[in-house]
Amino acid sequence: MKRIISISAFFLSFFLLFTLHVKAYTVDDIPMVHLQNRMRYVSNPDHILSEQAVTAMDTILYNLENQKGIQVAVFAVREISGGSVFDFAQQLGEKYGIGQQGKDNGLIVLLVTNERKIRIHTGYGLEGVLPDAITKRIQSRYMVPFFKNEDWDEGMLAGIKAIRTYLNDYDPENPQASHQEEGFPIELLIVLLVFGIIPVIIWTNNWWKRRCPKCHKHTLHEVSSHVITRYRNSTIEVVVMRCSHCHAQFSFRRQRGGDDDDHHHTTGSGPFWGGFMGGTFFGGRGGSSGGFGGGGSYGGGDFGGGGSESDF
Repeated sequence: MKRIISISAFFLSFFLLFTLHVKAYTVDDIPMVHLQNRMRYVSNPDHILSEQAVTAMDTILYNLENQKGIQVAVFAVREISGGSVFDFAQQLGEKYGIGQQGKDNGLIVLLVTNERKIRIHTGYGLEGVLPDAITKRIQSRYMVPFFKNEDWDEGMLAGIKAIRTYLNDYDPENPQASHQEEGFPIELLIVLLVFGIIPVIIWTNNWWKRRCPKCHKHTLHEVSSHVITRYRNSTIEVVVMRCSHCHAQFSFRRQRGGDDDDHHHTTGSGPFWGGFMGGTFFGGRGGSSGGFGGGGSYGGGDFGGGGSESDF
């Protein structure tokens, strides 16, 4: 009887050791989900994040790449080989060339929960719009307060949304300069003087929403929308818009509800900018659809070690 108990105890101990073992990922074996599916940007092999949170972040980053050309790779794992989040992120950027060649507009967000570290790692071309001080501020204001309570979903969502807001000023044609639209209407200056900054922001937001990515006229109109997922008090929907000038049609994902406007609160989720700016172009009259799914790729971006990391 004692022999049976001893054998059972041995196998139970072996089973527990096996099941409790946490994989330490290397740069070579960490899943690169974007290479399998071009609409995915968040690698979550240890299931640290919920599916709803991953979908919400994928939506933001898909729209960001479509609008700005910026390629973001997000990783949420328990352990990494070597322990240095800086070295790991730098090696990821060098190995896979995240970002566009010549523009070096890649970005890596690396969460390692067992190390209790978060790193935002910027390519050369993003160091102007996302300097080290800003990436540190994003971490301390939007991410770390949640991570201290192991609320990984809210912390990562808040950080990604804040990053998207800062990248709104990135000009893919001239990364060193802030984006300026040719022919900006004089009426905006009048509204600024008469009514103040808040009405101007609202007006400008609506004006940008109507900009066609094909002919660049502000003549877009929404023709349909449908909900694809719900997450807590927010929804994600696919919206179809059509340009009345060139008749092009395209779609994008948009989030409604939640804490999208509360980006000044210490533990808020930050603004959601992924919706109105991005989209998948479907072609003009009789054009073929851009399609969904299929493997993505990276463009050969370069990293110089910019960014920051925080403990929590």
